[in-house]
Amino acid sequence: MPTEHETTEGTEGARATEHLQDLALASEDVGEFLQELAVRSANVLSEKNDLLSSVTLRRRKKPVTVAFNTPKVKDLDELQYGAGTGPCLTALDEHATIHVPDVREETRWPDYTPTAWAKGVGSILAVPLSLEDEAAAALNLYATRTHAFSGPKIQEAESLAGQVSRTLRIAVRISQLTEDRRNLLAAMQSRTAIDMAVGAIMAQNRCSQEAAMKILRIASSGRNVKLRDVAAVVVTSIARDPAVLTHFDD
Repeated sequence: MPTEHETTEGTEGARATEHLQDLALASEDVGEFLQELAVRSANVLSEKNDLLSSVTLRRRKKPVTVAFNTPKVKDLDELQYGAGTGPCLTALDEHATIHVPDVREETRWPDYTPTAWAKGVGSILAVPLSLEDEAAAALNLYATRTHAFSGPKIQEAESLAGQVSRTLRIAVRISQLTEDRRNLLAAMQSRTAIDMAVGAIMAQNRCSQEAAMKILRIASSGRNVKLRDVAAVVVTSIARDPAVLTHFDD
């Protein structure tokens, strides 16, 4: 039967997950979601408010720290990237939780752990986050004291990572859909501007659509300006109202 302390921790973890799910649905920015994940993870998993946390995202074989609860932890991550080895990178490679109870006794990453100890890190926990495609991510937790992560605490971190992974995939998809929508809207705005400019040139010069488009392209090439920007100048100069050209209702 769970103790009162374990029940409280479980409730806090559930609340954190629920909050992150709500944030994923409400936010168009995955970065905002990951930043909240770093902060919430440190708060939920810390026993003595001494955890540094970050999220590493690796795409196209390049790891980057995309979120952290304090700038200091970014330096600890980047030391691993520079050395090409460390608990975070191993968690990504093996897709397994990596626990370092005492960095002074750790022998797997001799180019990293002595520096981490010198920077005030006593123990480390790196938990992978499950993503899709070729991307990989990990939640990194650094404690100033040794043996900061007990068995139940590791299980709690893994449980949180499992829940967050599903939410993160939702956030990524929402972000991609939002970006696709923005790109489509921009393309429609650009197309509308060009069509309006072509119509104006046809009316002024009594020429064909093909000839009007050629005039626009020559102006774009000669001025080294994007076609849509040239179109904006044409329509604005004729309409004498900048709002006529660029507005497109979504």
